[in-house]
Amino acid sequence: MTEGAFTYNGGRVDPGERADIRYSISETYLGDPVRIPVSIINGEHSGPTVCLSAASHGDELNGIEVVREVAHDWSHTNLHGTLVCMPVLNVPGFVTQQRYLPVYDRDLNRSFPGNADSTSAKRMADDIFRNFVEPCDLGLDFHTSTRGRTNMLHVRADMADDDVPRLARAYGSNVIIDSEGASGTLRHEATAAGVPTITVEMGEAHRFQRRLIDDALDGVASVLAEYGVYPTEPVNWPGWRTIITSDQKTWIRADDGGLVDMHYDRGDLVHEGDPVCSISNPFKTDVVDVEAPFTGLLVGKLENPVVYPGNPLIHLVELDARTQRAYERERAGTMPERPT
Repeated sequence: MTEGAFTYNGGRVDPGERADIRYSISETYLGDPVRIPVSIINGEHSGPTVCLSAASHGDELNGIEVVREVAHDWSHTNLHGTLVCMPVLNVPGFVTQQRYLPVYDRDLNRSFPGNADSTSAKRMADDIFRNFVEPCDLGLDFHTSTRGRTNMLHVRADMADDDVPRLARAYGSNVIIDSEGASGTLRHEATAAGVPTITVEMGEAHRFQRRLIDDALDGVASVLAEYGVYPTEPVNWPGWRTIITSDQKTWIRADDGGLVDMHYDRGDLVHEGDPVCSISNPFKTDVVDVEAPFTGLLVGKLENPVVYPGNPLIHLVELDARTQRAYERERAGTMPERPT
């Protein structure tokens, strides 16, 4: 809970002040600094310190715009607490528009909490984590699907942690995928360090998708309202919600190589046995339908319509009958009431 200045290595932001800085986390081959943009807005009123981060994978752009708009377009006159906004964590990957750090192709989002005496990726992660993540009370880390695939907006969270469920529910997404998260990911390591953090997944790499960005901003506003950062704002209820465990989801993979004709979009409901897509050869003389193994929601799907055997096609999560009815009511424009 912030009641005074936010401090980091080399700087300080007092209540009622903001700082837009370029913080050095490494050096190039020429010895020039590698600097990440950080905006720190410290409100006049005490409250939680919230970390918003994006682009630990350098080609995942939707979250960049979410974090930038919170930092630079929102009014902060009634801010209770502090916002630590990092729109581009992986600057080298962002500059080259690739997922990983160009140096030895390392994944920054498998390098947290970092190590000041280890690889370049872990040194960067250590500097970011110690200065801007660990001092916070909660975190939102924004991602998209990898290139060639797309995701509906959803939250990934460790619902077994005592402090994470409140944050995950407050974001207001229809789908929460319950998982601890891989070791080295920002959300896993931040949560383990006592900073409950969720991942927000949305859309695809290499582009801004305005509707998803706007929906993601609604989720940020909802979280900030829940934790009293903006105490006069409403907390968002999405109309229906499902929490998905590991036995309720699957990636459907191609058993054949070829060209894919996808029959559904992300966020669509498919029923058991429905052909979700078909795979054919260049002459369309050999067409194979791929069927849904259970009734569920397309959380993610292939965008690049070419596959080898074993390539992922559909990320499907199971919906029970009650959630299916709520989903259908939403699509029909008759939202269910919020449960008490």
